Amino acid sequence: MITSTLTALPSLTELAQQTQQAARELAQFSSDQKNAIISAIAQSLESAAPEIITANQKDLEAALTSNLAKPLYGRLKLDPIKLNSAIKGVRSVADLPDPTGEITLHRELDQGLVLKRIGVPLGVLGIIFESRPDAVMQISTLAIKSGNGVILKGGREAIHSCTALVKAIRQGLTNAGANPNAVQLLTTREETNALLSLDKYVDLIIPRGSNQFVQYVQANTKIPVLGHADGICHLYVDSAADIEQATNIAVDAKVGYPSACNAIETLLVHNKIADDTLPTLAKALQAEGVELRGDSKTRQILPGISAATEEDWSTEYSDLILAVRVVESAEAAIAHINTYGSRHTEAIATTDQSTADTFMAKVDAAGVYHNCSTRFADGFRYGFGAEVGISTQKMPPRGPVGLEGLVTYKYQLVGDGHIVATYTGADAKAFTHKDI
Repeated sequence: MITSTLTALPSLTELAQQTQQAARELAQFSSDQKNAIISAIAQSLESAAPEIITANQKDLEAALTSNLAKPLYGRLKLDPIKLNSAIKGVRSVADLPDPTGEITLHRELDQGLVLKRIGVPLGVLGIIFESRPDAVMQISTLAIKSGNGVILKGGREAIHSCTALVKAIRQGLTNAGANPNAVQLLTTREETNALLSLDKYVDLIIPRGSNQFVQYVQANTKIPVLGHADGICHLYVDSAADIEQATNIAVDAKVGYPSACNAIETLLVHNKIADDTLPTLAKALQAEGVELRGDSKTRQILPGISAATEEDWSTEYSDLILAVRVVESAEAAIAHINTYGSRHTEAIATTDQSTADTFMAKVDAAGVYHNCSTRFADGFRYGFGAEVGISTQKMPPRGPVGLEGLVTYKYQLVGDGHIVATYTGADAKAFTHKDI
């Protein structure tokens, strides 16, 4: 329900109007013009790299004194390697096909009456996120490539990083001769609430944060919301799994970036191989500092680990903690995942193609993988260049949301004095409905 606290601040309304105007200008740019802007942004980010790293260091220092949660601290960190990788991602967006202006339907309704369905930008995106300053670069670049304006609202823990990044991005827009108001940054909590009330100017809200936060956004805005609340991902090790391969996948999916939403939070192991396999998996995971919590069967095999509670099966740890459960069959693993999973990304390790096919078909998730890490659930790794977020909703877009998720379409119909009356009544003329 929209509450009275969501009355937009006058200054924010003006900012949103400026963004909307800049978005309308950007929507008229050609693909080459937008690619030139992206190139200018990448160059500006490179030039500002020392300033950005220094700003991030301020945020990291403040996070240590404020006891920021460990997962959020990991997402907050933007070192030179991570920054260079993000800038590479910015440049890669220029190489992607432009979804705006794409004709997805071209049909003759009758002679001289021609219909087209054409991809167009959404308009203005409102992105609210916690900790991850690298998201600023991904989202801004995708917005520009798809002809959208964007209003960014980062968490206060990343205020210095986000400010430095947006400053560089706006400078890149200016250097390329574009309106810098296409990318805006909000910095206060009050602005977050006010942003949710700007349904006249903002066309889509994408929240990236905790389950509680996403649910709050969904309940307090009339603007369409795209995103995911939880990243509770699983790896199921089947009785026919290649154990060495499965172990490598488990370690990669948990340890590489434990605070990522595509990291596994629960490991399921087939009862038939549990006695031999669990010690191997546990040794590899514990060597990387992973705390294991197991059900009763798991603890019989691994007596030194903590007991898993019912709450553990539905918890996104975002940390080096992993719940472990022994299951009687692949069907039991599927049932567990469909009960406790968040419809994000799920994986099976097995050499049995029939079992893999059943798992891939029956598991309800945006991404279902066979013999590979859940960490591949990422727009850059999918070849989208970057992503604005991951959606677990059933309606498209689903999974990592790149350029195609940031456009809608319009129908254009061109005739020559055609009227509907011609096609109604006793002597109605028939439509040709011929695709061109």
